[in-house]
Amino acid sequence: MPNRSLGVAVIGAGMVGRAHANAYRQAGTVYGPGLPDIRLVAIADTHEPFAAETARRFGYQRAETSWQAVAAADDIDVVSVAVANALHREVVEGLLAAGKHVLCEKPLAPTVADGAAMVAAAEAADRVSAIGLTFRRSPAVNAIRDEVRGGVLGPVQHFTGRYWCDYGADPDAPMSWRYRGGAGSGALADIGSHLVDLGEFCCGPVASVAGSTFLKAVKDRPVPLGVAVGHAAGVTVGDEREPVQNEDVATFTATFAGGAVGTFAVSRIAHGHANTLTFEVACERGGGSFTLDRAAEFMLGGTTVLCGPSHPYLAGGLPMDFPGVGHGQNDFFVYQARAFLEQVAGLSGLPPCPSLAEGLHNLRVLAAVAESAAAGGIAVTVH
Repeated sequence: MPNRSLGVAVIGAGMVGRAHANAYRQAGTVYGPGLPDIRLVAIADTHEPFAAETARRFGYQRAETSWQAVAAADDIDVVSVAVANALHREVVEGLLAAGKHVLCEKPLAPTVADGAAMVAAAEAADRVSAIGLTFRRSPAVNAIRDEVRGGVLGPVQHFTGRYWCDYGADPDAPMSWRYRGGAGSGALADIGSHLVDLGEFCCGPVASVAGSTFLKAVKDRPVPLGVAVGHAAGVTVGDEREPVQNEDVATFTATFAGGAVGTFAVSRIAHGHANTLTFEVACERGGGSFTLDRAAEFMLGGTTVLCGPSHPYLAGGLPMDFPGVGHGQNDFFVYQARAFLEQVAGLSGLPPCPSLAEGLHNLRVLAAVAESAAAGGIAVTVH
């Protein structure tokens, strides 16, 4: 494999799809030589103008209007799936059956049953598959994790985290797939999947959840008159409105298998918080904290630390890999793409991307939170 090129494609030309498209474009520019040549082959989206514009913008050879066209293409080896959550299973299983290596966006699937079927398909396929949990690629997050998991700070006692966004704060913002689906498929699945993964990345697996509460503050939304991209901002709407089917806010507590406890809060209607992800880990002999608003730094033992080449991912991961030089969420996508391409090529460089089985575990935690909320906050074991 290292002696051949790799053709890549992205299915989904929305906000996250563009992040994947750019990441593959940049993957060969970080961490030095050794990666096979990367051919930017195709962007696929059912709305052809989105596919064509994203292909042009990021230098891909062509645009397609179906995932089936990507699956059938013999010049494509690696595919990112960045479409609506409800479509993940069909697309991922189809790509694996066609012999593609697949990186699927989070959350893995709309239900645990769908996720389990995807894991079974991945285990039966002779291809590399993974789930995209990009915050695992943060240099700051990894520096905190190293201190926690390495025992420097002592046993973990408490994790507290929140992920607040405001993309749903305007009740007249257009309806989209994000607002459809049952309880647990809203803010919890969209951004809570990241927060749960970060808690487990630092503190180990969640054993149970309790005290879960959901809030649906916006009851209905206007139907867009055009095709929406990303969070659908700026799309013209009509007079017709459609009921919102899932939660705007989710809060819950958790107990980790190692005995630590956690508190979690996610919201898509938090005014003034475009993309606020923050967490703290308290241990027996100290702690650490991170906020995405200041992605290139973290707190450790009450001291602010600026990320530099001595921290994970930064040496060779930036054109100017010097202490204090900023980086952010788009860089995490680049590091993720590079890691996945290395896995496909059989190289041992960056830590591998999490498996679909890890994505299934993430779904089981989210399902337990939804079950707890439906039953008035009772404690639910994560199976």
